[in-house]
Amino acid sequence: MRNIVILTGAGISAESGVATFRGPDGLWEGHRVEDVCTPEALAADPELVHQFYDMRRAKLGTVQPNAAHHALARLDAEWPGELLIVTQNVDDLHERAGAKRMLHMHGELLSALCAGCGARRRWTGAMPPRTACGTCGGYLRPDIVFFGEIPYRMDAIEAALSQADLFVSIGTSGAVYPAAGFVRLASHYGARTLELNLDPSEGSSWFDESRLGRAGELVPAWVDEMLAS
Repeated sequence: MRNIVILTGAGISAESGVATFRGPDGLWEGHRVEDVCTPEALAADPELVHQFYDMRRAKLGTVQPNAAHHALARLDAEWPGELLIVTQNVDDLHERAGAKRMLHMHGELLSALCAGCGARRRWTGAMPPRTACGTCGGYLRPDIVFFGEIPYRMDAIEAALSQADLFVSIGTSGAVYPAAGFVRLASHYGARTLELNLDPSEGSSWFDESRLGRAGELVPAWVDEMLAS
């Protein structure tokens, strides 16, 4: 078993204090998702959308990678085969733990995207509406994949899944597509599939094996198993 694809979701960062995508009341940090995470919302109320992501960006400085992030970074550094960590999260906790072989399919909080020319640049502070792009003069927006937009690097993700011997999903709800369909795609190509989650996801029945518990405990134990083998 040499090639591994790992999908991580909100559950892995929740243990670091990062708010999950939707709370029990269906809101995202007190806002309806439709009000802060759609192109229509950005057009209708840019002040609200920019302030929302400014606040989330600022909160990154108050949280740290947890044991699960560090375990995956260790696996990344020591695994001799192909490995790709695909995260649905927009925080930078995987990078701060040391992971290198990874990509953000839903964008990154610490990145700005020009709505005009598509240029990207690292962004750490506030981003007021109508902040100008240094390349074309267009307006910058949070480099976040809104609902209705296509996730990043889908070609690379699908190529990795087609070659995977093992697909592992960590801390995901199994409710958001296309990521929720990765387990079936990996299975189609013959990969073994494993879920590590606090509770069964909506797609638990598609996995060969599910282990339930805190990511900070399950992930380091699984990584130890993999590196010992």
